[in-house]
Formats: sequence, C-alpha cells, structure tokens
Amino acid sequence: MAKESLVVKQRRMVKRLEHYRSLGKKMPLATRVYNRCHICGRIGGYMRKFEMCRICFRERAERNELVGVRKSSW
Repeated sequence: MAKESLVVKQRRMVKRLEHYRSLGKKMPLATRVYNRCHICGRIGGYMRKFEMCRICFRERAERNELVGVRKSSW
C-alpha cells in the first residue's frame, strides 16, 4: 500500500489539473501529475484502460470482477 498522504496529495493535484483544463488554461508544473492505482495507490505497473496496477488487475481478473477480461492460455 502506498502512503495515504501521497495518495491524497496526488488526488488533489488531479483535481487541480481538471480545474485548469475546464478554464482552458495550462497548469503550471503539469509534469507533477502522474497516474496511481485507484485501489492500492501504486505508481508502477499502471494500466490506463482499467485505472489500476497490474497486481490489482490480476487479482480482479482471477475473481471475474472485470467485465470482458479472460485469462488467456496457449
């Protein structure tokens, strides 16, 4: 699990970015905004399509909680 303060800080930055985008302006220091897993808060192994990290993705895919995702075998 990520440190809760870092997760909260990142959510604040994302809200700030959305606010600037709604005004049609560019956010100063936009490179500080990065993607985090919405479940555990990890930064690495992030999948944009599902908005979660690879570990949470795999856990949910094994439990059939993700619509349209199947485990492949060949």
